[in-house]
Amino acid sequence: MKTAVEWLLDNLMTEPHSELDFEHNENCWNKAQEMEKQQIIDAHGNKQKTKSNPDSIVTYGYTYTGEMYYNEKFKSE
Repeated sequence: MKTAVEWLLDNLMTEPHSELDFEHNENCWNKAQEMEKQQIIDAHGNKQKTKSNPDSIVTYGYTYTGEMYYNEKFKSE
């Protein structure tokens, strides 16, 4: 499996000459971004976390998914 950057470098046109070339590069860029997102989500995986409230003795567990991690770390960019 290639990383998103490796895939992008293999597929970008180095000297775009037409509107179609620019569209091709834009499509490649968008595909690479999606690939990178999925790679980050897959690498993180699903993790069990616990959360406690300092004002309470209650502690509970929840699943912290790769999608949650990605959205927290990268979505605002």
